[in-house]
Amino acid sequence: MKKIVLVFALIISTVTFAQNDAKAKSLLNEVSAKVISYKNISIDFKNVLENTSEDIRQETRGDVTIEGDKYRLNGLGITRIFDGSKLYTINPGDNEVTISSVYEEDEGTVTPSKMLTFYEEGFTCKMDIIQNVKGRKIQYVKLSPMDSNSSMKYILLGIDAETKHIYNLIEIGKNEIKTTLTVNSFKTNEPISKTLFTFDKSKYKKDYTIIKLD
Repeated sequence: MKKIVLVFALIISTVTFAQNDAKAKSLLNEVSAKVISYKNISIDFKNVLENTSEDIRQETRGDVTIEGDKYRLNGLGITRIFDGSKLYTINPGDNEVTISSVYEEDEGTVTPSKMLTFYEEGFTCKMDIIQNVKGRKIQYVKLSPMDSNSSMKYILLGIDAETKHIYNLIEIGKNEIKTTLTVNSFKTNEPISKTLFTFDKSKYKKDYTIIKLD
């Protein structure tokens, strides 16, 4: 789930790339500007983890709806709701609800509300290959972490050249594990329920254990 959440981070204010390809930086700025113009975003995605050395391939699917800092993320059988101040993690498998705060300053916390801007800091960027995917022109940008201690080797961010929406993200780890997140559908400014980002405690009082972490 952390890999899924990492992929989902995009809202730009200032970009602090170092030693960047000017065209790559310009393209990423276009993508970010497009995203912040939307009132809300709904994404269905597929996430594939591949470890060739261990002959492992795991595929999962999920969806996320984002409005400002709020989000509702479904994946791996777990629902996460962030209402702007508290994060509610609903795990039907364990009949548990965990309530916690999300601290933006925590280096390990990358939330869906930032899914399309995670690359703003800590990466250098340069243009990579262009691929034709089912008639769509996908321009890849290679992002390399500035931190030499990072567990990732690099990320390839695939951007639809026409819509300026992210098509996929390919992360290659230093352990050679490859994680690919592909956006199956990208909807914007959809009518959404006023209670979508609200946790209704009454639905879980009877059969769930509610755990407060702070």
